[in-house]
Amino acid sequence: MINHVVLMKFKADADEAAIEDLEQSLDQLPNTIKEILVFEIGRDVVRSERSYDFALVSLFANLEALDRYRTHPDHLKVLEKIKKLCADIVAVDFEGTDASSLKEPTPPSDLPEW
Repeated sequence: MINHVVLMKFKADADEAAIEDLEQSLDQLPNTIKEILVFEIGRDVVRSERSYDFALVSLFANLEALDRYRTHPDHLKVLEKIKKLCADIVAVDFEGTDASSLKEPTPPSDLPEW
C-alpha cells in the first residue's frame, strides 16, 4: 500500500469561505476517484509554531493507482484551489507497513475456547 500525506500551510490572508470550499471539494474526491482506498482530511487542532494548518492522508493500492489519482481531472481542479490558498505545501508518499507485524505476539489466554 502507498500512503500519501500532504501538509498545507495557508496564506495569512486565506479566506475562511475558500478554505471551507476546499474542504468540501477534497471531501468529494473519494466519490469520484475509485483509486482512493482511504481518505482523511482535517485542520490542525494544536496550533503550535511548527504546525501546518491542514492535512490530507490517503491510501492507494500501488504507485500506479497513486499516479492515476494525481492526474485525475477532479484532483487537478482541487490542486488548483490548494495552490491558490497555500503559502507552503509538503508531501510524502511511502510504502506503509502493517503496524500489527511490529507488535509482540499476544500471549495465550486462560479463557476456554468456545
